Parts: sequence; C-alpha cells; structure tokens
Amino acid sequence: VVHILHLQSFMDRAGRRWRKYAPVSWTVAFFKQFYGSVTKSDYVVLRTGFIREHCPTNPKFNFHKYMLRTLEHDFKRIVGISWYLWLFVVLFLLINIAGWHSYFWLSFLPLVLLLLVGTKLEHIITELAQEVAERSSIVDETTPVRPSDELFWFHSPTIVLYLIHFILFQNSFEIAFFVWIWCTYGFKSCIMEELGYIIPRLIIGVIVQVLCSYSTLPLYAIVTQMGSRFKQGIFDQHTVGLLKEWASAGKAGSSTQNRMVMETLESICVSKGSASNEIQEISSTVELSYPNKPSHTT
Repeated sequence: VVHILHLQSFMDRAGRRWRKYAPVSWTVAFFKQFYGSVTKSDYVVLRTGFIREHCPTNPKFNFHKYMLRTLEHDFKRIVGISWYLWLFVVLFLLINIAGWHSYFWLSFLPLVLLLLVGTKLEHIITELAQEVAERSSIVDETTPVRPSDELFWFHSPTIVLYLIHFILFQNSFEIAFFVWIWCTYGFKSCIMEELGYIIPRLIIGVIVQVLCSYSTLPLYAIVTQMGSRFKQGIFDQHTVGLLKEWASAGKAGSSTQNRMVMETLESICVSKGSASNEIQEISSTVELSYPNKPSHTT
C-alpha cells in the first residue's frame, strides 16, 4: 500500500495534460531542481523500478548501499584531472586579453552547464512518470518504472558524469586561480580585475558549489541508476577481489569449484543484458576454465 501511494505521488509529475508539452515539461524540470530535487516518492519508485528490472530474484537488494558505492566510485573520477581539463586550463590562460574580461564571462559556464544537467536529470524523472502513466491507467504493484539508456543524452548516462566533472573542475579552478593571484600579486595588481567583475565571479562560484551539492549530485546519484546496465560498484572492492581470486583459482581447480563460482554469480541479482563490466570480467574468467556451462543470466 505504501508503495502504491508513492507511485501515485510519483505519477503526479505527469498527471496534468499541460505537462506533456515539451516546453512546459522542460520549464517545470528546470525550476524543480531548486527545491526538493529528489522526493521520497521519487526515491522509492525509482528504487523499486531498478530492483524489478535488474534484480527480480532479490527484492531485498540493498539499493541504497549500491547507490552510495557507485557514487564513491564516480567521485574518484570527479576529483581526478584528465587531459581535456588541462587543455581547458591552457585555453583559460591564453584568452586572458585586456578588455575582454574573459574570466568574468567564463565564470558563467559552469553555472549554465550545471543548470542544464539538473534540468535534464529532473526531466528524465518526468519522462519515467509519463511513461508509467501512459502504460497503465490503474496504479498497482505491477506498474513499475522501466530504466533505459535512451532517456540520456546520446543514450549514455556517463556523459552526465563527464559534465559534472568538468563543471566542478572549472569552478574550483576559477576560485583557486583568483586566490592564487590575490596571494601572489596582491588585490591591487594589474592582473586582478575590477571589483565589479570579481564579486559576481565569487558569488557564482559559491552558487555552483551549493547547488551541485544540494541538488545536482543527489539527482545524479539516483537518476543515472535508471540506465539499462548496472554501474561499476555493484560489488564492494573486497567482494570483487575475492571473486576474482576465486575465479582465477578455478582455472586450475575442479569443475565443481567452477560451478560454485558461476552459481555464486548467478545468485546475485543481475538480469540478462544488464551485467556490469565487473560481472562480465569475472564471468569470462570462470568460463575459460568451464566452457561447457549452460547459458546463464549474467
């Protein structure tokens, strides 16, 4: 009963006819990210849809721990620096031409991208609600959401991660570069811009950090689980290490040991076509020593 109430609240996103029009739907999604980005009903329904799509044999799958694990895994990439970020730094320094106020205008880039990403994530939730509403007019336990990569840009949830990575890096670099100039050359240096350009830059930097922490990252953590596949982090690192070690030992072991490895993998809630890279890697390792194993769901 509780789930049905949450599902009904979730479907209210698409319950009004005017929300079906794209301009209106995107506008509502844009403003929704500023308040209650992820409601309890959103979380419960999306979690249920994930479990029914990917874990039909394990309804007690701990979605919250899995979501936190994947977020920690993605955070390692967010705090890293890639070659294209270094390229941006070079361009950032080269376009500092007198009279252009380049640093001021570039400070709006992370804000615009962040609002775009937040709007897209909110719109994905709206699309899922509309799909459920169109598929069934009766709200019951048999009408869950259906995760799909087609909801994301270029059918890839990973693009959202790259955008957030760039947003946080550019915003952090903008603030760090300002502090470095201040400490190195002083506030009245010719390199430092006028006060009227400095204050908006700092305000925008704070807004980006707060909005990203309050709204965008929670949205990212749950909405990107609505893809067609598991994300890396389905297992904790200790479990991955044990399974790989077990699988490697199985090459020289008996067929009984290999069968135990495969049955262990199959007991984990993974539906056909939704296995993560971790599961595929472990499974392929075992299959090398157990080629006659019938087709399995991983």
